[in-house]
Amino acid sequence: MEFTMKLRKIPSRSQSEDITTSSCKNAKKRRRSKITSCRKCVCTSTQASKYVRISSVWKELRIKSQLCDGIVKCNDGVEFKIHRAILAAVSPYFRALFTNSINRDQTEATEARMDISGEIFKTLLDYAYTGTCVIEKSNVKDLLKYADQYQILDVVQLCCSYLMEELCPANCLEILKFASQYFCKDLEQRGRLFIRHNFPKLLKESYEFYHISAHHLEEILRDDELNVKTEETVFEAIKMWINYSLIKRKVYVFDLLKCIRLGTLTLNNIQQICKWHVIDEDQQCKEYIDDILAVLNGLGQEDDVDYINNYLFRPRIPYTVLFSVGGWSDGSPTNFLETYDSRADRWLFSVDIDSSPRAYHGLCTLNGLIYMIGGFDGNDYFNTVRCFDPLAHKWSERSCMYYPRCYVSVVVHDGKIYAMGGYNGRTRMNSAERYDPEKNQWELITPMQKQRSDASAAAVHDKIYIVGG
Repeated sequence: MEFTMKLRKIPSRSQSEDITTSSCKNAKKRRRSKITSCRKCVCTSTQASKYVRISSVWKELRIKSQLCDGIVKCNDGVEFKIHRAILAAVSPYFRALFTNSINRDQTEATEARMDISGEIFKTLLDYAYTGTCVIEKSNVKDLLKYADQYQILDVVQLCCSYLMEELCPANCLEILKFASQYFCKDLEQRGRLFIRHNFPKLLKESYEFYHISAHHLEEILRDDELNVKTEETVFEAIKMWINYSLIKRKVYVFDLLKCIRLGTLTLNNIQQICKWHVIDEDQQCKEYIDDILAVLNGLGQEDDVDYINNYLFRPRIPYTVLFSVGGWSDGSPTNFLETYDSRADRWLFSVDIDSSPRAYHGLCTLNGLIYMIGGFDGNDYFNTVRCFDPLAHKWSERSCMYYPRCYVSVVVHDGKIYAMGGYNGRTRMNSAERYDPEKNQWELITPMQKQRSDASAAAVHDKIYIVGG
């Protein structure tokens, strides 16, 4: 049984004198405060509560059209009585429009004519007066356009966040085009990433694909991270795009053909590509493919080609990779690390080997890192934690658990790692602990009702389930 004691530090004499002096001062302050206790101190209210109180007043004044000092006329004839200070507070554009900060010798303007619909301007006003506004599929594009034009940056961010959540294969190209027009860098980056990862679905669901420019299509198809199982998908994309407007677009066939990494295809696949009449009728394309076939037929050894630096032979970077780390083989633990590319259906042996063989450990991934927890090496049972960074190809140590655990059940939930049960070399365990990667620290949590090891665990709807064992 373990006992934990908290020791209280006793101050020295000089320290105790200081404490006594300060406590006397505090007592005098408390006596003074009783005299003024009947007065309400405004300073104690938080900034947030001030904002809520002020915003509710302005909202009431807006509804009743009281104390309004300006008018905004929209292009559809709708007029709004407004408080100029409110619009000036959320937008540098309106601050300059309604004040004489630019032309100091002129009187301040009280009326503005805006090239915007009344419905959209009302939504912007809602944000100015309340800090919230309704963003929907029907108004998000116009809201983003005019919020950007009138420099209401908070609404621009809200629109971008909404569009990020709405990204799907059917609209991702349209959203990317829209983001680039208004210099929404985060949205643009998210859109490009979505297109890379969902390109096969995009070809089936996006009507906008047929209307992108040749330059934009070439940019997408050249990407190393384009998520295609084979280069035949790239060829099909080129074929679909050109056939949509054959006469106008067949002039781009040679530039687009060079986006296909023909060195990763079989000779039979390349011959099938050559049968497409657009390529067969283009002399430049035929000569290009003949040169590639000559190179492929002349390859005697794999070392003849630099597969990584040669664009024709370099495979695309896989979107998802499965890692197999350690385990038990031929009567002893191993330290092997293998990776499986699900798109290419191929296992690869990695040189990033952990120095210590280990089996019956727990594995999980969090924030792009792989954690190897506990385990057994044939002699010892471990409470140690090893971490692998697949980008840096480096192993590192992390904080140890409270108890050694093999056959441990591991699950990730809400940014933390849970290790439950397992076997410590003497008995099955019901204890559980939780790891915080930011603090690099384990903490014990409520134990399970029963001892168990070698069980399966999963997190569903903010609950952790452990099954079997």
